[in-house]
Amino acid sequence: MIGKLSGRIDYKADDHILLDVKGVGYIVYCSDRTMMALPSLGEAVALYTDLLVREDLLQLFGFTSLVEKEWHRLLMTVQGVGAKASMAILGALGPDGVSRAIALGDWNAVKAAKGIGPKTAQRVVLDLKDKAPSVMAMSGQRALTQPDAGDFDAVIDVIDTTPAPKSARTGAPNSNAQPEALSALTNLGYSPSDAASAVATALGEDAALETSNLIKAALRLLAPKG
Repeated sequence: MIGKLSGRIDYKADDHILLDVKGVGYIVYCSDRTMMALPSLGEAVALYTDLLVREDLLQLFGFTSLVEKEWHRLLMTVQGVGAKASMAILGALGPDGVSRAIALGDWNAVKAAKGIGPKTAQRVVLDLKDKAPSVMAMSGQRALTQPDAGDFDAVIDVIDTTPAPKSARTGAPNSNAQPEALSALTNLGYSPSDAASAVATALGEDAALETSNLIKAALRLLAPKG
Protein backbone atom coordinates (compact mmCIF):
# COMPACT_ATOMS: atom_id res chain seq x y z
CA MET A 1 0.00 0.00 0.00
CA ILE A 2 1.28 3.47 -0.93
CA GLY A 3 0.45 5.71 2.03
CA LYS A 4 2.30 8.92 1.21
CA LEU A 5 4.21 10.46 -1.68
CA SER A 6 6.57 13.42 -1.83
CA GLY A 7 7.68 14.76 -5.18
CA ARG A 8 7.44 17.52 -7.79
CA ILE A 9 4.33 18.33 -9.82
CA ASP A 10 4.96 17.61 -13.52
CA TYR A 11 1.49 18.59 -14.71
CA LYS A 12 -2.01 19.32 -13.49
CA ALA A 13 -5.28 18.18 -15.06
CA ASP A 14 -8.82 18.96 -13.88
CA ASP A 15 -8.91 16.19 -11.29
CA HIS A 16 -5.37 14.81 -11.02
CA ILE A 17 -1.68 15.59 -11.10
CA LEU A 18 1.40 13.77 -12.30
CA LEU A 19 3.79 13.61 -9.35
CA ASP A 20 7.45 12.96 -10.13
CA VAL A 21 9.00 11.04 -7.24
CA LYS A 22 12.71 10.72 -8.02
CA GLY A 23 12.09 9.91 -11.66
CA VAL A 24 8.93 7.81 -11.24
CA GLY A 25 5.68 9.50 -12.25
CA TYR A 26 2.53 8.82 -10.22
CA ILE A 27 -0.92 9.93 -11.36
CA VAL A 28 -2.68 11.12 -8.19
CA TYR A 29 -6.36 12.10 -8.17
CA CYS A 30 -7.40 14.91 -5.83
CA SER A 31 -10.58 16.70 -4.83
CA ASP A 32 -11.32 20.15 -6.28
CA ARG A 33 -10.44 21.71 -2.93
CA THR A 34 -7.07 19.95 -2.80
CA MET A 35 -6.30 20.76 -6.44
CA MET A 36 -6.76 24.47 -5.71
CA ALA A 37 -4.44 24.24 -2.70
CA LEU A 38 -1.58 22.58 -4.58
CA PRO A 39 1.54 24.57 -5.50
CA SER A 40 2.56 25.47 -9.05
CA LEU A 41 4.08 23.19 -11.66
CA GLY A 42 7.63 22.13 -10.84
CA GLU A 43 7.20 22.74 -7.14
CA ALA A 44 7.42 20.08 -4.43
CA VAL A 45 4.42 18.67 -2.61
CA ALA A 46 3.72 15.91 -0.10
CA LEU A 47 0.39 14.08 -0.06
CA TYR A 48 -1.12 11.27 1.95
CA THR A 49 -2.43 8.71 -0.52
CA ASP A 50 -4.95 5.92 -0.75
CA LEU A 51 -4.67 3.22 -3.42
CA LEU A 52 -7.87 1.93 -5.00
CA VAL A 53 -7.36 -1.61 -6.33
CA ARG A 54 -9.85 -3.24 -8.69
CA GLU A 55 -9.55 -6.06 -11.17
CA ASP A 56 -9.04 -3.67 -14.09
CA LEU A 57 -7.99 -0.50 -12.31
CA LEU A 58 -5.36 0.98 -10.00
CA GLN A 59 -5.93 4.57 -8.86
CA LEU A 60 -4.11 6.74 -6.35
CA PHE A 61 -5.97 9.47 -4.47
CA GLY A 62 -4.12 12.27 -2.69
CA PHE A 63 -4.97 14.19 0.47
CA THR A 64 -3.35 16.99 2.46
CA SER A 65 -4.38 15.54 5.84
CA LEU A 66 -5.06 12.18 7.47
CA VAL A 67 -8.57 13.37 8.38
CA GLU A 68 -9.40 13.91 4.71
CA LYS A 69 -7.94 10.51 3.82
CA GLU A 70 -9.93 8.77 6.56
CA TRP A 71 -13.19 10.37 5.45
CA HIS A 72 -12.48 9.25 1.90
CA ARG A 73 -12.02 5.67 3.05
CA LEU A 74 -15.18 5.78 5.17
CA LEU A 75 -17.31 7.47 2.52
CA MET A 76 -16.51 4.68 0.10
CA THR A 77 -17.94 2.12 2.56
CA VAL A 78 -21.38 3.66 2.04
CA GLN A 79 -23.53 1.91 -0.55
CA GLY A 80 -23.67 3.97 -3.73
CA VAL A 81 -20.60 6.07 -2.91
CA GLY A 82 -17.55 5.34 -5.02
CA ALA A 83 -14.26 7.17 -5.27
CA LYS A 84 -15.67 9.85 -7.60
CA ALA A 85 -18.59 10.60 -5.29
CA SER A 86 -16.33 10.64 -2.24
CA MET A 87 -13.99 13.15 -3.87
CA ALA A 88 -16.99 15.29 -4.88
CA ILE A 89 -18.20 15.40 -1.27
CA LEU A 90 -14.75 16.23 0.07
CA GLY A 91 -14.26 18.82 -2.65
CA ALA A 92 -17.53 20.53 -1.79
CA LEU A 93 -17.30 20.42 2.00
CA GLY A 94 -13.70 19.73 2.96
CA PRO A 95 -12.89 17.27 5.76
CA ASP A 96 -14.10 19.61 8.52
CA GLY A 97 -17.32 20.26 6.63
CA VAL A 98 -17.90 16.54 6.18
CA SER A 99 -17.28 15.97 9.91
CA ARG A 100 -19.72 18.73 10.82
CA ALA A 101 -22.43 17.63 8.37
CA ILE A 102 -22.34 14.02 9.51
CA ALA A 103 -22.15 14.88 13.22
CA LEU A 104 -25.20 17.14 12.83
CA GLY A 105 -27.11 14.79 10.54
CA ASP A 106 -27.16 17.52 7.89
CA TRP A 107 -27.71 15.49 4.76
CA ASN A 108 -28.62 18.62 2.80
CA ALA A 109 -25.01 19.77 3.12
CA VAL A 110 -23.83 16.43 1.72
CA LYS A 111 -26.39 16.67 -1.08
CA ALA A 112 -24.79 19.93 -2.20
CA ALA A 113 -21.87 17.94 -3.64
CA LYS A 114 -21.97 17.40 -7.39
CA GLY A 115 -23.72 14.16 -8.38
CA ILE A 116 -24.98 13.33 -4.87
CA GLY A 117 -28.72 12.76 -4.64
CA PRO A 118 -30.88 13.01 -1.51
CA LYS A 119 -31.06 9.26 -0.90
CA THR A 120 -27.30 8.87 -1.09
CA ALA A 121 -26.77 11.91 1.13
CA GLN A 122 -29.15 10.53 3.76
CA ARG A 123 -27.42 7.16 3.61
CA VAL A 124 -24.02 8.81 4.15
CA VAL A 125 -25.24 10.60 7.27
CA LEU A 126 -27.00 7.55 8.72
CA ASP A 127 -24.20 5.07 7.98
CA LEU A 128 -21.34 7.24 9.23
CA LYS A 129 -22.89 9.16 12.13
CA ASP A 130 -21.28 6.86 14.71
CA LYS A 131 -17.90 7.28 12.99
CA ALA A 132 -17.90 11.10 13.14
CA PRO A 133 -16.56 11.46 16.72
CA SER A 134 -13.48 9.31 16.12
CA VAL A 135 -12.59 11.07 12.85
CA MET A 136 -13.20 14.51 14.35
CA ALA A 137 -10.79 13.57 17.13
CA MET A 138 -8.06 13.12 14.50
CA SER A 139 -8.17 16.79 13.54
CA GLY A 140 -5.46 17.72 16.04
CA GLN A 141 -2.93 15.33 14.54
CA ARG A 142 0.12 16.65 12.77
CA ALA A 143 -0.23 17.98 9.25
CA LEU A 144 2.22 17.49 6.42
CA THR A 145 4.81 20.17 5.87
CA GLN A 146 5.19 20.76 2.17
CA PRO A 147 8.80 20.28 1.00
CA ASP A 148 10.82 23.27 -0.07
CA ALA A 149 11.17 23.10 -3.84
CA GLY A 150 14.77 24.26 -3.55
CA ASP A 151 15.79 21.55 -1.10
CA PHE A 152 13.49 18.66 -1.92
CA ASP A 153 15.84 15.73 -1.30
CA ALA A 154 16.72 16.96 2.18
CA VAL A 155 13.15 17.35 3.37
CA ILE A 156 11.35 14.48 1.67
CA ASP A 157 8.79 12.87 3.96
CA VAL A 158 9.22 15.47 6.71
CA ILE A 159 6.28 16.02 9.06
CA ASP A 160 5.99 19.29 10.96
CA THR A 161 6.01 18.85 14.74
CA THR A 162 6.38 22.51 15.70
CA PRO A 163 3.11 24.35 16.46
CA ALA A 164 2.69 27.79 14.98
CA PRO A 165 3.10 30.71 17.38
CA LYS A 166 -0.13 31.74 19.03
CA SER A 167 0.02 35.14 17.37
CA ALA A 168 0.13 33.45 13.95
CA ARG A 169 -3.05 31.57 14.77
CA THR A 170 -5.08 34.55 15.94
CA GLY A 171 -8.48 34.47 14.32
CA ALA A 172 -7.87 31.00 12.85
CA PRO A 173 -9.29 27.71 14.11
CA ASN A 174 -7.28 25.96 16.81
CA SER A 175 -6.57 22.51 15.37
CA ASN A 176 -6.41 20.98 18.86
CA ALA A 177 -9.60 22.54 20.21
CA GLN A 178 -11.98 20.06 18.55
CA PRO A 179 -10.36 16.80 19.72
CA GLU A 180 -9.64 18.25 23.18
CA ALA A 181 -13.26 19.36 23.59
CA LEU A 182 -14.55 15.98 22.40
CA SER A 183 -12.32 14.22 24.92
CA ALA A 184 -13.43 16.48 27.76
CA LEU A 185 -17.12 16.04 27.00
CA THR A 186 -16.92 12.26 26.74
CA ASN A 187 -14.99 12.20 30.03
CA LEU A 188 -17.92 14.10 31.54
CA GLY A 189 -20.20 11.27 30.51
CA TYR A 190 -21.73 12.54 27.28
CA SER A 191 -22.02 10.06 24.44
CA PRO A 192 -19.52 10.48 21.59
CA SER A 193 -22.29 11.26 19.10
CA ASP A 194 -23.91 13.91 21.35
CA ALA A 195 -20.51 15.45 22.09
CA ALA A 196 -19.59 15.51 18.38
CA SER A 197 -22.90 17.14 17.46
CA ALA A 198 -22.52 19.85 20.12
CA VAL A 199 -18.91 20.57 19.17
CA ALA A 200 -19.78 20.72 15.47
CA THR A 201 -22.64 23.14 16.17
CA ALA A 202 -20.45 25.38 18.34
CA LEU A 203 -17.67 25.46 15.74
CA GLY A 204 -20.23 26.24 13.06
CA GLU A 205 -21.09 29.39 14.99
CA ASP A 206 -17.47 30.34 15.74
CA ALA A 207 -14.68 28.33 14.12
CA ALA A 208 -11.96 30.17 16.08
CA LEU A 209 -13.07 29.04 19.56
CA GLU A 210 -10.24 27.96 21.85
CA THR A 211 -10.62 24.72 23.79
CA SER A 212 -12.07 26.13 27.02
CA ASN A 213 -14.62 28.32 25.25
CA LEU A 214 -15.52 25.51 22.87
CA ILE A 215 -16.24 23.20 25.81
CA LYS A 216 -18.40 25.88 27.44
CA ALA A 217 -20.32 26.49 24.23
CA ALA A 218 -20.86 22.76 23.71
CA LEU A 219 -22.02 22.31 27.33
CA ARG A 220 -24.62 25.05 26.84
CA LEU A 221 -25.93 23.19 23.82
CA LEU A 222 -25.99 19.89 25.75
CA ALA A 223 -27.74 21.37 28.78
CA PRO A 224 -31.33 20.18 29.31
CA LYS A 225 -33.83 22.54 27.75
CA GLY A 226 -36.72 24.01 29.66
